[in-house]
Amino acid sequence: MPKIPVGEAAAQLDDLVHRVARNREPIALTDDGNVVALLVSPQAIEDLEDSLAVADYRRRKAEGTLEPGIPHNEVRRILGLR
Repeated sequence: MPKIPVGEAAAQLDDLVHRVARNREPIALTDDGNVVALLVSPQAIEDLEDSLAVADYRRRKAEGTLEPGIPHNEVRRILGLR
């Protein structure tokens, strides 16, 4: 992951944002050599949220604390997909 000082990043922000969006590679912003923020693509965050939701589902299923879901036919009805 590339690291760029915050001061330099400010001058290159437009290019950095496009780079992150295009390559989906995060860029670390540093201050005095320490990472203080990350530029990440929205898709990377959505992928992370999906992975966390799946992990939480598996954990609750393994613990036996999974609440009853909505039957597939009911979901189709709600979405108008009969």
